[in-house]
Amino acid sequence: MTLRCLLVDDSARFLEAARALLERGGVCVVGLATTGPEAVALAHRTAPEVALVDLDLDGENGFDVARRLTGTVPAVILVSTHFREDLEELISASPARGFLHKSALSARAIRELLGDDGPGAPT
Repeated sequence: MTLRCLLVDDSARFLEAARALLERGGVCVVGLATTGPEAVALAHRTAPEVALVDLDLDGENGFDVARRLTGTVPAVILVSTHFREDLEELISASPARGFLHKSALSARAIRELLGDDGPGAPT
């Protein structure tokens, strides 16, 4: 089964690069959003199994967007250029399944965070 993913980032350049990278890894990117409201609307329309949400959205807090997506999207993974150690308490307190540094982003890393029985796991 192919993993269905929604990408949320305010950088069009990152969105396109991440989409290409993930699709090469077998992930189906079902939507690209640049704002929280756009992400929520796309999540309702496209039913992704995972959403990757940037922590630094223009004028918005990625943690808040992650909370709004929880319940609509089975798994949310936070992404950032910041180091996990700098945000550990906030990440732990969030509803997100995990965190990936943008430099470590890959289809494999997402699947590892979700675990073998996570959404979109091969059957």
